[in-house]
Formats: sequence, C-alpha cells, structure tokens
Amino acid sequence: MNFKTFLFGVLAVGAVSGGAYLYLEKRHTAEIQAARLEEAKPIAAPAVTVMKVTTENFVETAAVSGSLVPREEILVSPEVDGLRVLELLADEGDKVKKGQVLARLVAEQLDAQLAQNDANLARSTAAIAQAESQIVQAEAQAKEAAAQLDRAVPLKQSGYLSGSMYDQRESAARTTQAQLLAARDGLKAANAEKAQVEAQRRELQWRRSNTDVTSPEDGVISRRTARIGAMAAANGEPMFRIIEKGEIELDAEIVETEMKNVRVGQKAIVTVPQVGDFEGKVRLVSPEVDKTARLGRVKIFLGINPVLRIGSYARGRIETASSRGLAVPSSAVAFDHDLASVQVVSDNKVHRRVVKVGLVTNDLIEIKDGVSEGDLVVTRAGTFLRDGDVVRPVLPEPRLSEVK
Repeated sequence: MNFKTFLFGVLAVGAVSGGAYLYLEKRHTAEIQAARLEEAKPIAAPAVTVMKVTTENFVETAAVSGSLVPREEILVSPEVDGLRVLELLADEGDKVKKGQVLARLVAEQLDAQLAQNDANLARSTAAIAQAESQIVQAEAQAKEAAAQLDRAVPLKQSGYLSGSMYDQRESAARTTQAQLLAARDGLKAANAEKAQVEAQRRELQWRRSNTDVTSPEDGVISRRTARIGAMAAANGEPMFRIIEKGEIELDAEIVETEMKNVRVGQKAIVTVPQVGDFEGKVRLVSPEVDKTARLGRVKIFLGINPVLRIGSYARGRIETASSRGLAVPSSAVAFDHDLASVQVVSDNKVHRRVVKVGLVTNDLIEIKDGVSEGDLVVTRAGTFLRDGDVVRPVLPEPRLSEVK
C-alpha cells in the first residue's frame, strides 16, 4: 500500500509539473508574439502647429515720445522800459488777433514830456524866424556897405577921398559880410535845434503809442506773467507767451537706428494719454543725434486742436513704410546670420525654405520670396524638426472674432 501510494504521488507531481511547464511555455510564446505585433504597428507622426501663408497689409512704424509744444511761440514784451502796468486786457487761454491790445502801461510821464517837447518845438520855430529876419537885415547892411565901397574906389583913385575914409568903408563892407555869414549860421543852428526837437518828439510819440502792448500775430495766450502795478521791462520775463495761430506739434525723441527711415511729410499717429489719438505729419527731422543718449529729434505737426495742451507727454508712431504681401508669424522665421528661413509642411513632411523678408507689423513678417499663399508653415521656428521629418500638421482653432 505504501509503494502504490508513493508511486501515485510521484505520478501526480509529474503531471502537475508538466502542465505548469506547458502553461508557462505557451504564455511566453504569446508574449513574444504580442511584442512582435506591437513592433510591427506604424509609429504615429508628431502633431505640429502650422499656419497658412496669407496676404496682409503691412505698415512699418517708428516709435517716438516727447512733449507737446507750440509750432511757433511768440514772446510779447513791452517796447517801452520803465513804465508801470496800468491795465491787463487778456488772460491765459484767450484767443487773440493781430494788433489786439493785451495790456496798457501808465502814460502820464510821456504825456508831460510831449507837452515839454511842444514848448521846445515852438521855441525852435521862433528861433528860426528870428534867424531869418537877422539874415534879411544882414543882407541889406552888407549890400549897402558893398555899394559904398564900390563908390569909394573911383573917388580914391581921383584923389577926392582920403585913404582913411576908404579904409572905413572897406572895413564896414567886411563887417557886414561877416554878420551876414553869422546870421546864416544862426539859421542853420536854429534849424538843427528844431530837427532835434522833432526827432525827440517822434521818439516820444513812438513811446506813447507803445504804451498799448499788442499781439503781433493771431494765436492763443499760453502764459501771462504781467501783473498790474509791476514795472514793465523789455529785457525781463515776457509779459505774454502766445501760441502762434494755436498750432501745436510733438517735439519727440527717436532711437538713432530708426532715424534713417523717417522723412518729412510721413504720416504719424500721436497718442496723448487720457485724451486720445491724433493724426499728424512729420515736419522736421533734426540732423543731430545726442552723442550721449544716442537719440535724435523729430517734430510732428498736429495743427489746431483745443483739447491739446502744451507740455503734455505724448507718444507717436510714424509710418515709415507700407506694403501688401505674404505674411507669416514672426515666430515662424529663423535667422542664421544673414539668412532667413521657414519650415514648410507639404505632404505631411517638413521642408526648410530660405526666404526673403520685408516689413514687420505686430507679430507678422512680410515674405517677399520663398513661399506661396496657402503654404503651411510651422509656427515656431527652431523646433527639433529636420528636412524630411513626417509630421501631422494641426491648424489652430479660429478665434471667436474670426468665426463667420
């Protein structure tokens, strides 16, 4: 019984071991076959975001910033020094016309000087009349003395007139002739004095007429420093500052490298914070660049606009060039030294193409040569893609604003 039991146990163990071996062998074979099938499956191509080449409008701009200033600023100072301000007839912000009275100065002192000048003019006129009468008298005396001398000559020769009497007549003729010359010189002096008095009068009248401080041109008063009772001075602070015709422009700084593209007459958009955007034109491009800051200066004419205030900060964009051409995202272009290239996906394969770039607007670059409209380009250059790589191009979903 014991031997049979042992034999039966041995047979049972062998059967179990054989079955386990067959199971494991079959399982191993199945795993190998599954691995081979998995290896035989095709590898899925990586997804790559692409964009279609489209035609867009390009406008290249140069950025500037600065302050609003008058196109031309007029400094109004008194023509007459030493007079006090009597009256102010205009204030800051007022629109004024050419010749309009802005202020009046005290004129009493000049009026008194004019009255004194009138007296001096009357005296000089009387002196001229007196000198003229003296000339008439001197001429008559000289004529009479000359006639007596002429009559004395033949009498002296015939012996009827003594030498002493002849000498007296000759002396009288010379004396009256000298008196005539003196009278004529007196008239010249009187005329000169009158001319001097008249010149003083013209100066006084000019000073009197300029006690009214007027505007030399149409414009808008930007600042008034004059005060009633203050002494007017031609060499001091101007009484008024006027924006000629109310015209304003942007006096701005620009990066040195962008100045080469800026030209007089180019359009510009000037933005004044909290006010708005305004159209303008480049009026002046300075020929000088600051050697320390490496910045140049441009002036953008904005014209007449009541909402603009001089001294305000503003920034501008000058349109330096414009075109219409093929566009790709800026991130799609790779630059290697002087060469630019993009990666085009065609038949699910990547192809590198050298391109010629043009203008840049926002996040788009103009492509002048190398691609065609409708081509698919990889949106991000520099990815680990090579020529011939198989990819799965994916177009981005359109933004809500682009959905029709």
